[in-house]
Amino acid sequence: MRLFPLCCWLAALFSCSVYAAEPPSAAALLQQMQRAYHHYNFELSLVKVRLPEIEPLRFSHALLGNREITHLIYLNGRPSEYLQRNDEISFFESGHEPYTLKGGDMPGLWNALLDMDLERVLKSYDPVVTGRNRVAGMAAQMIRLVPKDGTKYGFMLWLEQESGLLLRLDMLDGEGNLVEQYQGVDLRIFPEPSPWLKQLDRAKLPPAVRVSDAYQAPQVPLGWAPGWVPSGFSVASTDRHQLAGTEDLVDYMLLTDGIVDVSIYISPQSAEDPVPRQLVRQGATSLLRFVNDHNVAVTVVGEIPAETAQRIADSLHPLARGVTP
Repeated sequence: MRLFPLCCWLAALFSCSVYAAEPPSAAALLQQMQRAYHHYNFELSLVKVRLPEIEPLRFSHALLGNREITHLIYLNGRPSEYLQRNDEISFFESGHEPYTLKGGDMPGLWNALLDMDLERVLKSYDPVVTGRNRVAGMAAQMIRLVPKDGTKYGFMLWLEQESGLLLRLDMLDGEGNLVEQYQGVDLRIFPEPSPWLKQLDRAKLPPAVRVSDAYQAPQVPLGWAPGWVPSGFSVASTDRHQLAGTEDLVDYMLLTDGIVDVSIYISPQSAEDPVPRQLVRQGATSLLRFVNDHNVAVTVVGEIPAETAQRIADSLHPLARGVTP
């Protein structure tokens, strides 16, 4: 008489144990990755592989009371480094005067993933847990972001098993081939902020300027609109501004899907100054420039396949007067 209730109890206990041990979903792991970035004091050395170039970088982060500080430096070639203190980002790039923007974004795909709007991104990418592996000597959880329409690159992410910090990022084409890579080689997590970041937090930086004040080109409706964009992309901003060093005006449009940005430039084309068709690819970035059937020069540049850049460019069409995209 006792056997049946005992069996039921054991079965229920086993079911609860299995349920409790169920691994987190890919979306939950991505949320953990974003929380970890803002939670830990750490330093990550990594290399960016964008053939034929291989660039070493160092990425550091710390919490100083109610302040958050992030430092990114490229270690080869011309000096380039970026410092974020809360919502202010200072740019130090060779050949340019240092400047600070309030409300800007740290450059690069790595940072875009750490601060992406996950709800938006998962409308156009399917997240999949693909297993575990090792990166830089540490166990890592692998997550793949698969684009839903196949016209843009996918991503493979490796998250450090215990902290959830991002260790490695691969951009993949539709056949799973590597296009571009960020490979972590050494991760150090500290109980306290590093003395170096404390020093940077006290450094005197250029006065902060709001993005809208730094780039004063008016946000205006343009006479052009894309008839097609990849899944998840939308127009983030438009403006008309003067090209540096010239008096030529160019219409500018920024598309984004929450991770990848694509820039479109449209300018009148003189018959006396023909533009040869150009297609340049380096790593994940494609740059396409040509004159379309409406006799305007079109340039599309972004981390998208060349075929996608071509399709966006071909879909551009003039709007009727008074019509906005």
